[in-house]
Amino acid sequence: MARTSAPEPAAIKSGPSATDPAGDPYRQTGGNAHVTGSDQGAVLSESSEPSASPERAAEAVPPRAKVRLRLSAQAEKYARRDAPLEVRRMAARGALPLEPLELATVLLVLANDPDAAVKDTARNSLEQLPEPVLGTVLRGPAHPALLSLLAQIHKSNEAHCEAIALNPAADDATIAWLATLPHSRVVDIISQNQERMMRHEEIVDALGANPLTGRSVIERILSFLGLEDREAVREEEAVDENEAEAAILELLGEDMGEIAKLLAAENAGEIDDETLQSSLFAAVQKMSVMQKIKLARVGGKEARALLIKDRNRIVSSSVLASPKLTETEVVAFAQSRSMGDELLRVIANNREWTKNYQIKLALASNPKTPQPQAIKFLNYLQERDLRNLMKSKDVPSNISTHARRILTKKGKV
Repeated sequence: MARTSAPEPAAIKSGPSATDPAGDPYRQTGGNAHVTGSDQGAVLSESSEPSASPERAAEAVPPRAKVRLRLSAQAEKYARRDAPLEVRRMAARGALPLEPLELATVLLVLANDPDAAVKDTARNSLEQLPEPVLGTVLRGPAHPALLSLLAQIHKSNEAHCEAIALNPAADDATIAWLATLPHSRVVDIISQNQERMMRHEEIVDALGANPLTGRSVIERILSFLGLEDREAVREEEAVDENEAEAAILELLGEDMGEIAKLLAAENAGEIDDETLQSSLFAAVQKMSVMQKIKLARVGGKEARALLIKDRNRIVSSSVLASPKLTETEVVAFAQSRSMGDELLRVIANNREWTKNYQIKLALASNPKTPQPQAIKFLNYLQERDLRNLMKSKDVPSNISTHARRILTKKGKV
């Protein structure tokens, strides 16, 4: 699962990195933030210095956008950079005559104060906001930067993360980061927001990598993407190889014609060239989650063979929803010892596929198949295959024992 821990931020940005939904909710920098008054509200701005985080030390941090915060005149006098130091230190303790949302916003600014004592005290005050105050902030029209900071502070509290996930004021990058956390209710809430997922694909990426994303959630996401009913897709959106090649070329870039052709082909044969095989793999790995899902829909046999192994469970599941998937491929998937039990369960629950004897045999013989499904298919196997399973050391003992029991009842042992 993606890393969910985050270092203490020295400066704030409004949400986790858009390119790394599983990473820190803000990038740590050595820069300062300050607030100044204006007729349009207070401004929290940040310097653009290299990251202080070790793994990002060699990264050049681009210029940072200012975060504009609206504060009342009463609140602004505590947060201004040119306010007396003693006033800022007093305000950082959080005992201010302000409404909850303004109080938390002032503390957000002071948590970026150049004075270490102000910064530390304000951060501590944010961490210890009374529950009534915190609840009002988490559910109200707070600035995305504030919600992002509170998400990191309260990442172990499912109820607080749930409130942020439900708050339309939270930015998409913060929601993507929340989707990596081990909170099942939060995962369920996020997966029901189709609008967010369609405009910010890192959310889909994070959900697909989260072990708590259940089968029902994956099917819901595939439904949003129009892949829940492969037969309906087969009839409505049949794509020939030329159309598929054009679509894949659009995903990869104009200079990837040979790769696009191979990924679109249904009968390309075995690719023995290791360099070419590596190039195919690299091209697919560079794709975003949404691009991979599109490739699963329009791509050919080689594309599906690569995507079924993808670590993102939404991507691999989209292969089984592809309208171009053949039963021959399903047999190969059912035989594969590297296939996850979740995908094997999907195959086992498909009535059309399990009419095929070879698929039933493959599922019964694969030690990764969930045992209830594997045992069920033993009842449909021929005597020769039952004998092989009875003697096999490659299947769980329950399977070989049940195969023996069936043969005994038939008087064949």
